[in-house]
Amino acid sequence: MPFARRLLTVLVAAALLGTAACTAAPAQKPESDPTRTATASPKPTPTPSPTDPAVTAVARMSTAEQAAAVVMGHIPTTDPTALREYMSAGLGGFILMGANVPATPEQLRDVTAALIVDEQLPPLIAIDQEGGVVSRLPWDDLPAARTLKSQPAEQTRAAFAARASLIADIGANVNFGIVADVPRDPASFIHSRALGADPAASAERVVAAVEAEQPFVASTLKHFPGHGAAPGDSHHGIPSTTETLEQWRATDGVPFLAGIDAGAPLLMFGHLAYTAVDAAPASLSAEWHRIARDELGFEGVVITDDLGMLGSSGVQAYRDPVRNAISALAAGSDMVLMIAGSTPATASQMVDGITQAVAAGELPAERLRQAAERVVRLRLQLR
Repeated sequence: MPFARRLLTVLVAAALLGTAACTAAPAQKPESDPTRTATASPKPTPTPSPTDPAVTAVARMSTAEQAAAVVMGHIPTTDPTALREYMSAGLGGFILMGANVPATPEQLRDVTAALIVDEQLPPLIAIDQEGGVVSRLPWDDLPAARTLKSQPAEQTRAAFAARASLIADIGANVNFGIVADVPRDPASFIHSRALGADPAASAERVVAAVEAEQPFVASTLKHFPGHGAAPGDSHHGIPSTTETLEQWRATDGVPFLAGIDAGAPLLMFGHLAYTAVDAAPASLSAEWHRIARDELGFEGVVITDDLGMLGSSGVQAYRDPVRNAISALAAGSDMVLMIAGSTPATASQMVDGITQAVAAGELPAERLRQAAERVVRLRLQLR
């Protein structure tokens, strides 16, 4: 009901931005402590129930269908026919970029509707809607990080609740919008997008943003393990730092742990290297995936940042997006994202490559199954 959803957007924005009212976290979740360091006790991975619908759905899939389920693709068009044909390959997700956004919310709802081939298992429809510097919706004039980082955390809560309502209104269900990085350098490309200037302040606002988005869309924390200590722009290279894991736990890791404790269901891994932990970029690092799962207790969907950025890094080993996708899944990612440099054929090439890697024993079938189950579980929850 478009009018009702637009009315909900207006009411949320007016009520929350006017009063900065606190959106309560779900009653069953423990209160998040944004000040504690990233040294959470390991959480055992829950054993899925045999009746888990995600387990059942994935068990019925072929290897190729499982491979498609872990790919989030993109093509730059607003043509509903082209979009539906693209998604008919069974892709698990689609990211909306500027080229997918028409002039009005009503027109954008037609775009997102075309992406849903199976209403019983709709895809993850994501958008980078941080606000401010990174904004895909021209009608989003809500406060963003540049302003929010100097205001009380309740202003972040109000802004992200209203922003999440705008996203839900256009038919998307995932926001890649919560920047948990803690940049040291004001000249950093991520500085204007970060929610805090220090770990504690960032963590407080990250928690507020996650809790505010929960009634509307699935929140994503990015760019794990954090750009703060690693100078450089990952769109053009592999930023690196010698910061130790112990230092990270007490600084850059704090906002990510706080966001995980607050219930964020997605964690986006960045293309940056903490060389004291692993020489490889975090997105391709089994050790950083282990830290996220075993130390921070993250149980949701791990998604890569745009793998096209790795291809633009200048590192010859990362020129092939299909190889990058296989490496990321093998390291522990659940979903691979491809935007920069992609063509309409790229997603199917990635699906074929992943399928072949399983057949060759390069990517364990169990690892692909686990990734597909996590993605499908979230898709079912967001129906």
